[in-house]
Amino acid sequence: MKRTLSFLLPAAAMLLAACGGANDRPSFPDFQEMADPAAAFADWSAAGDTPCASFVTTDRRFGKSQLPDVEPRTACRLTAWRGERVSAQLLVWSAQPVERLVCTAGVLTSDEGRLPESAVRTRFVRYVMSDEFACGCCKRKPQDFAAVLTADMLDERPSMALEACTVRPVWITVDVPQDAAPGLYRTPVTVACDGDEQRLELAVEVTGRTLPAPSEWRYHLDLWQHPAAVARVEGTEMWSDAHFEALRPVMKPLADAGQKVVTATLNKDPWNNQCYDAYADMIVWTKGADGAWTYDYAAFDRWVEFMEGLGVDKQINCYSMLPWNNMLHYRDAATGEWVDVKAEPGQPAFDEMWRPFLADFVRHLEEKGWLAKTCIAMDERSPEQMEIAVAFLAEHAPQLGIALADNHDSYKRYPQLHDICVSARQEVAPEDIAARRAAGQVTTYYVCCSHRYPNMFTFSDPVEATVAAWYAVANGYDGFLRWAYNSWTEDPLRDSRFRTWPAGDTYVIYPGGRSSIRFERLREGIQDAEKIRILRAEAGRGNSAGADEKRARLEAVIAPFASREPAADLHERLAEAKRVLNEL
Repeated sequence: MKRTLSFLLPAAAMLLAACGGANDRPSFPDFQEMADPAAAFADWSAAGDTPCASFVTTDRRFGKSQLPDVEPRTACRLTAWRGERVSAQLLVWSAQPVERLVCTAGVLTSDEGRLPESAVRTRFVRYVMSDEFACGCCKRKPQDFAAVLTADMLDERPSMALEACTVRPVWITVDVPQDAAPGLYRTPVTVACDGDEQRLELAVEVTGRTLPAPSEWRYHLDLWQHPAAVARVEGTEMWSDAHFEALRPVMKPLADAGQKVVTATLNKDPWNNQCYDAYADMIVWTKGADGAWTYDYAAFDRWVEFMEGLGVDKQINCYSMLPWNNMLHYRDAATGEWVDVKAEPGQPAFDEMWRPFLADFVRHLEEKGWLAKTCIAMDERSPEQMEIAVAFLAEHAPQLGIALADNHDSYKRYPQLHDICVSARQEVAPEDIAARRAAGQVTTYYVCCSHRYPNMFTFSDPVEATVAAWYAVANGYDGFLRWAYNSWTEDPLRDSRFRTWPAGDTYVIYPGGRSSIRFERLREGIQDAEKIRILRAEAGRGNSAGADEKRARLEAVIAPFASREPAADLHERLAEAKRVLNEL
């Protein structure tokens, strides 16, 4: 039986360590971060005798054991549209141990009024073990790759201890209400180290522009969910009430980032258990003694309804008619045993298994009102297998949409597919994207373990998570797919490394709904994409010389982000592009 996170502390300590948060996340034990491999090389001889605090850029991760080389900043000023989330990073460091570090922010106020107390949120950044890109998609033993302790997870703890000669980042987010009055808002930020306080100032300039609610964002976000990982980490029974209670704080941030797709499964684990946790059945197939088939949709229905209740209700992608090992299974009604079946596309078993299921599945989806938004989804399958599956669906279930994550540069073969997502190393012609969009079809791109940039490994430059959306916009895509939102490793709170891929490839959010620097920066980029959409629409309606200039300026800052390689001045380019969005 796989271990849960309860091995970190005795069960009694779990209750003592419980602390609520804005997401009403479940209680988890506190934990000790892994030892920093860089600690042995740290030099703190230039550090002062008292703890220091300073605002720093959100574009950089700061090592836990490295004395920061930063210009002290006691003030930070952000610019936000109404309805936008913006972030700041604060750094605290000390050569002497601090038993209790507390960081708090007050209420943002201006001459025009004040924002709600809940608008400002401070979270400690925790360190997790990471590695390096190296060979990308390859088998990994920790001793064969450089180990790096990296700042990523955002924790709701009200206080932390600060070890001697260490750094502790603090992530500050501001959610500006859509009805906020424009103006400059300020609030003090207090850093208390064992009672000794330092005061800094956070300012947010709220413009007259307004972002729509995330549920109305057009950016097609598709991060694959993994319910079984939550059950394992929480120690709950799969699909139980306790499981769904644990799922809520994990999936709510995804909905709040504008997620459009529910990840569902049709049969046995479609990816042949490539993750730490196999995907659990959502639909139970049973074959009676007379050869008749029945299908239990209870888990599937509850999962889809649960995600719809959170606001993820545009599309349901069901994996897969082409599982990676072509294995299916069913329950034998006579014996109660599970029976494995090899169902190769084009072979009799494929027809015998899929034809009755598709007929019943279409009927069920129609009853639930989900038929029009459901796709049978395939992941990185060969053109030969895809052509068989597409033809089979056209004959037996033409009402269903089809989705494909394509790494064979084969999208042109399937013009009828509703949802095409190509590898970041492929290209889709602009005229093809335009034609698909006019037909109501979706075209996105994805990254995985083979893509060094732009990606969201735990060692990646944080700016890349934001650039991911700019890359989509610059290349004309409707959005972005990432293969895993929460396919957690064995010890996800402390160690993001995995046996076959670069660290952090398997998840961008942590147990209990703890966010990450990567996820916050990803959401930031999606907001930028929405701003661009709004500004492009406005510019497109104008015929004046001013409108032409506005269009040209906007497209000029977008175009460089189409590159597959990071520019040497990537941080500066992004900062300038974001400044132009706020000016326009």
